[in-house]
Amino acid sequence: MSQFIKLYEENPNPKDLKQIVKILKAGGLIIYPSDTVYALGCDITNAKALEKVAQIKGVKLAKANFSFVCEDLSNLSDYVRQIDTKTFKILKRALPGPYTFILPGNNNLPSSFKKKKEVGIRVPDNEITRAIVRALGNPIVSTSIYDEDEVIEYTTDPELIFEKWQNRVDVIVDGGYGGNVPSTVIDLTGDEPILIREGKGSPEL
Repeated sequence: MSQFIKLYEENPNPKDLKQIVKILKAGGLIIYPSDTVYALGCDITNAKALEKVAQIKGVKLAKANFSFVCEDLSNLSDYVRQIDTKTFKILKRALPGPYTFILPGNNNLPSSFKKKKEVGIRVPDNEITRAIVRALGNPIVSTSIYDEDEVIEYTTDPELIFEKWQNRVDVIVDGGYGGNVPSTVIDLTGDEPILIREGKGSPEL
C-alpha cells in the first residue's frame, strides 16, 4: 500500500521530502500535486520506474509523450538542444507556470528516450513539485492522471486519489485539492510557436 504524505506548499517538510526522494531513487512511483492537475511521476534516471509508468499508461516507453518536470530552466541544457533567444524569452516569461513546452531533444537524453527528437518540459508554479525535484537532484518524468468520469477529467481530491491508486504507486503526496484543467501545450521546435492544447495557461505569450 502507498504512503500518504501531506505536504504544504508554503513550507514542505524536509523529512518528508527526504522520504519521497528515497523512494524515487529506489525506483518508486509517486502521485503529486502541480500547478494544474495531479500527476504520476518517477525519477528520470531510473529505467525500471519509467517502464512501470509506461505500463500503467498503456503505452510503449519509447513512444510515450511524458513531460520532464524541472525545478527551473537550469536543467534545460541537460536534455534540450541549444535554443535561440526568442524561444528562451518565451520560456522565461511563462515559467514557472501551467505550460508544457515541446523542445528539440539533444543526445544526452536518458537511454529510454534516445530515439525521441522532442521533449516536453514543465516547470510548475508549485513549490511542492519544485521542492521534490530540487531534493532529488534531477527532473522527474511525469504524466497527468485521468479520471474515468469524463465530466471530471482529472482527479482533484487527494483522498480519492489514494483510494484509487494506493496499490499501484509507492507514495501519494497530499498537497490539497488539485485543479482539473491540464497545462497548455506549446510546440517551440519550429520557427513560430504552435498551440497543441489549450489548458490553464494563456496561449498568448
